[in-house]
Amino acid sequence: MGRHAQEEMFRAMVNPYGVMYNPASILHTVARVVDEEKRLKEEPFSTVVLTLGTNHVYILKETGDIVDNCQKRPQCLFEERELSVDECAGYLFQVVELLHSTNPDIRVILTVSPIRYRKYGYHNSQLSKSTLLLAVAKLLRSIESSPTLKSVKCYYFPAYEIVLDELRDYRFYAPDMLHPSEQTVEYIWQRFGETLFSAETKGFLTKWHPLKNALAHRPFNPESPEYQAFLARTHEQIRFLKEEYPNMEPTELFPST
Repeated sequence: MGRHAQEEMFRAMVNPYGVMYNPASILHTVARVVDEEKRLKEEPFSTVVLTLGTNHVYILKETGDIVDNCQKRPQCLFEERELSVDECAGYLFQVVELLHSTNPDIRVILTVSPIRYRKYGYHNSQLSKSTLLLAVAKLLRSIESSPTLKSVKCYYFPAYEIVLDELRDYRFYAPDMLHPSEQTVEYIWQRFGETLFSAETKGFLTKWHPLKNALAHRPFNPESPEYQAFLARTHEQIRFLKEEYPNMEPTELFPST
């Protein structure tokens, strides 16, 4: 999903310190990003998407701290534990507080990953997801009743439910039967855009998609005059689009335009 956002020209930072699966590790990541923004005096984020994967955490026995990465150290150094609904909601509430402190107009979108954890067993994996869903529901209620955070635009996007309830067929899964297929990812992205994108964003994407597809085209003869003329026309159209949307940034698709 992060790759989709970047390909569609969103200014997206994706997992700056690696993928974090549980609410506690997500809080640690957000705290690091906020601290870095303050030190570098960077413009704060306007929208943050938090995807929750599990309520399982690993605790370093020596310190009692939840670690974000075991760094391939021996398993005997760690204790695995499951966070409760209240603990998950508490960590997420702190995340929203931190984000709100950097930008009072922040938008926070929460999702639960549909990827199951086979190592827990399918039933225990379902219990983990249920804990996260209940925690999100509690978080949203807590924000609504909070004197300081009730103005925060906080949403839940049902990626988990879309995969389990709408995309039940095996063709929507990768060969491991756990991860979603590319078709599924594309479908979720479309639903995400339909639900959350503004009319202006949808208008930009309508203009951008033909140009993106044109740049992705691989001709039999890249040096032919016909293809060079086609490429020149495409880059000219991109230049016009950038004049209309000045915040567009160069991407690997057209680094020199």
